[in-house]
Amino acid sequence: MSSFVPRELKLARRILRRLSWPDRIALFLVVLYILYKIVEAFKIKPPAAGLITFLFVIADIYFFFRLLPFIRKRLLWRLRNRLIVAYLFIAVVPVILLLTMAAITLYLLYAQLGAHLLHDALQERTKQIEAASRAITAAAEDEASRSAATAASDPAKILQRPEVTAVLAGEANDLPGLAVEVQPNANLIQPDPNGERGRRLFTGLVDANGSLWLRCVSIVHAPRTHFPISLSVPFDSAMLDSLNTELGPIQFNVMQQDLSNSATPHFTLEIYGNKYAFAREIRSRNRSLGEASRWLDPPLSGALTLEAFRVENSKAAPQKEPVVAGFSVRPSRLNQRLFASLGELGPLLTFILEISAIVFILIEVGALITGVVLTHRITSAVADLYDATVFVSRGDFTHRIRVAKRDQLGVLGDSFNAMTTSITNLLDEQAKRQRLENEIAIAREVQSQLFPQAIPEIEGVQLTAICRAARTVSGDYYDFIPLGPNRVGIALADISGKGISAALLMASVQAALRGQAQLGGGTADLVARVNQHLFHNTSDDRYATLFYAIYDSSTHVLEYTNAGHCAPVFVDGDKTLKLETGGTVVGLFDEAEYTSERIQTAPNSLLVAFSDGLSEPENAYGEEYGTDRLAAEVLRYQSERIQKLAERLIDSSAQWNSGPLQADDMTVLVARLHTLGATFSTTITTSSNAQQIETA
Repeated sequence: MSSFVPRELKLARRILRRLSWPDRIALFLVVLYILYKIVEAFKIKPPAAGLITFLFVIADIYFFFRLLPFIRKRLLWRLRNRLIVAYLFIAVVPVILLLTMAAITLYLLYAQLGAHLLHDALQERTKQIEAASRAITAAAEDEASRSAATAASDPAKILQRPEVTAVLAGEANDLPGLAVEVQPNANLIQPDPNGERGRRLFTGLVDANGSLWLRCVSIVHAPRTHFPISLSVPFDSAMLDSLNTELGPIQFNVMQQDLSNSATPHFTLEIYGNKYAFAREIRSRNRSLGEASRWLDPPLSGALTLEAFRVENSKAAPQKEPVVAGFSVRPSRLNQRLFASLGELGPLLTFILEISAIVFILIEVGALITGVVLTHRITSAVADLYDATVFVSRGDFTHRIRVAKRDQLGVLGDSFNAMTTSITNLLDEQAKRQRLENEIAIAREVQSQLFPQAIPEIEGVQLTAICRAARTVSGDYYDFIPLGPNRVGIALADISGKGISAALLMASVQAALRGQAQLGGGTADLVARVNQHLFHNTSDDRYATLFYAIYDSSTHVLEYTNAGHCAPVFVDGDKTLKLETGGTVVGLFDEAEYTSERIQTAPNSLLVAFSDGLSEPENAYGEEYGTDRLAAEVLRYQSERIQKLAERLIDSSAQWNSGPLQADDMTVLVARLHTLGATFSTTITTSSNAQQIETA
């Protein structure tokens, strides 16, 4: 022992030297709190006890956050400790929370029951003073009917008659200090739903003349007059002591709204939407909690809010103000009230509940010990797995875990052994996937070359297009084909399917369309030739929708054919036209017939062609974006630059979509025809070609 103590002292000095000044201050506060508790154990009340406790809580919070990194690095690195902590949070902490919730629920139950008992006791006094008021009112009315002149001139004499004083004497025992007087202020009176002959009555707490009263105000009806009378009982310590209830000490706090003239600060509460401060206090004198019936019988406190009316004078209207009633009680006394109907079984049931709680705690402790024991075996298996991962990290896939028992941990070891044998296959599959991704990247680069790289320069025509692919490569295709100094071909196609297969068919459509366009002819003939080419050179289930138009800037005529594509929108001023003339999709039928339509364009006409990926997105309610909304957007922004118009259409459709991903390729093509003045710069933007190509 002589060699052990100096070593501990050295360790303590080393720790103190490593502590920072905030650490030392927090440690001093903890030691101060321990000394405070030792002094308190000797029944000595030290000064500033509340401040010491508050500083101790602050020091605990500081040490918690100060030691949190150390606990995370040192204590929780081992899996065994992590499992123990996990078990504490999974099993022990929920139990503690449930017990805490049960304690809070019991407290609320007892507080509510105590408030109910206090409210019932006050209601009993209220009914007594109401009964006395009815009796005195009836006696005063009988006397007033016999002495009508006296009642009209001096109603106070009516209340001095023997019939009235007899009622007051009969209620003197239950209502000490009961007094009756003519009440000139009848503002407190409200209609009495149980009264007879339209009688009106008020019963409640009244704050008048600096005192709190239990008052009942009623109307005495005489043949030639009527006047209000009030019965008042001072609400003081004697009244609180006389309440017949199981509660201990009771106190009433009268609150007032305006205490601005007071020199001392007041604690305020917000009630009825206004701030109130404690004005004065009424305490019981002869009520006590009594001795605890058992070790788990602590005193409980509760409160309820009552309503009082403050009367300044006989003419001013009464003001409503709150009265906070507080009480103390022991649970054992409330249990007697709760289990009164059970008789002698009530204490027995309480005892059984306490024994069950103790047994529950013992079971929880046993479960904790069992969890710690099982942790050792689990961590051993995990350690074997950790060693095996070290071999795998070095590239040694021949290492195997020794399986001792055929339980789930043993099966986990078998799974790890099986995993190491399949890693080579996974590496091979990864290499294949990498090659496939490289091929897709090449396909994306090749597809970007299929879109037009420049805009044909045609007098009086502005062209732009945007294609946003749903996947790496797109199945939508658009093109601007120069057909002479004054003519341009405008094409937009939507290939069936998505991905690589759609991109390959797109290349075929592009080659066929550009080849057939050089042969001349109308749009219907060209679409028919493209249909023949695709039908004979693709599989039976492959097809495409196609919109093809030719615009002649010299004659301002737009000729088009729509082969099953979404009908483009043609805008002439504030009028819109859907271009639907044509026929069925291309590549599906051999002898399909197509027709064309010619439109004489007005100055600054707009042609907006799009794929179904732009018009078919659905919102959260399953409503499609639709062609009508798209046409409305075109009319709204038709005066803007065509590139800005195309971007607004794409953004509007994307915002309408409620899904997290884009479901289909989105392509929009905008052409401003018969423009007046020079041709503006136009831009082509595609998802597969990041750079923008501008032409003057």
